[in-house]
Amino acid sequence: MLNLSEILLKHGDNISTFEELKATIVKEALETREMFFNMDIEPPVYDDRPTNWYDQLEMTFSSAR
Repeated sequence: MLNLSEILLKHGDNISTFEELKATIVKEALETREMFFNMDIEPPVYDDRPTNWYDQLEMTFSSAR
């Protein structure tokens, strides 16, 4: 299972926008080939973070597989 907290711990210093977070999720999903994505924490409040961030991240992960 791919956890959002692990992505942010590993790459958080290099992510400054919500779009960069989505790109990082795609990269990690493809590299790890994980089947499930767990949003165990809320992402940082980036300037471009939408109100439907949960749905957007879920769709981003699903589209990467």
